[in-house]
Amino acid sequence: MRIIVCIKQVPDTQDIKIDPDTNTLIREGVPSVMNPLDAYALEEAIRIREKGEAEVIAISMGPPQAEDALREAIGMGADGAVLLTDMKFKGADTLATSSTLGKTIEKIGNYDLILCGKQATDGDTAQVGPEIAEFLGIPQVTYVRKIEEINEKGAVVERMTEWGYQVIETPLPALLTVVKEINVPRLPSLRGKIRAKSAEIPHWGLRDIEVEEEKVGLSGSPTRVIEIFTPERKKSGEKFTGTREEAAEKIIEFLKGVSS
Repeated sequence: MRIIVCIKQVPDTQDIKIDPDTNTLIREGVPSVMNPLDAYALEEAIRIREKGEAEVIAISMGPPQAEDALREAIGMGADGAVLLTDMKFKGADTLATSSTLGKTIEKIGNYDLILCGKQATDGDTAQVGPEIAEFLGIPQVTYVRKIEEINEKGAVVERMTEWGYQVIETPLPALLTVVKEINVPRLPSLRGKIRAKSAEIPHWGLRDIEVEEEKVGLSGSPTRVIEIFTPERKKSGEKFTGTREEAAEKIIEFLKGVSS
């Protein structure tokens, strides 16, 4: 079984900067970390491998520094990794990102399962995983909190909903997006760190995945960020004390003042 895990390196939320011309995140030179939810996806892939024969490949799209997140993935236990890095990929929205990752997965080939974190902390759209599945034409299950059974033919998973959870059976290959309730990610071991440091991580660009330039990066993104701003702080609320009757009278007087 071949499991592909999509990893994203995201800016440290303590030091986010925005390009004023494109309204996109400036990633070069900004401290970055592995997207937290992607660590849960990677951990689940490793656990599946530990129960049987499987190969875990981590992939990521980003600047050269995103290789750090992939080395962390190898340190945790991934068997290999591929970094998609090309200036043509810069500024991609979720559609262009999903298309590029989908093409990469097609090139890797022979995949049985694709795992993604539910969403990334720098966008919070939760769109990339489902869009990859659509580009590849495979089943998808989102918000997965548990994989009950899995083999080369299919999987049975628990999917979180607003009112509880669903048990869903899906054939493979399929794509799953996971939530943090699924497991507790391990830390890289010393042996893993040593292996990660010397691991060869191929860098693939536009030509390597054979995709049209107009379908990637900012040029392949039908959506644009118009404005990024900090919401205005709302005024603090007012607390009414006293007996039930006294509080009710105070609320009535307050509402009269608001409406007048």
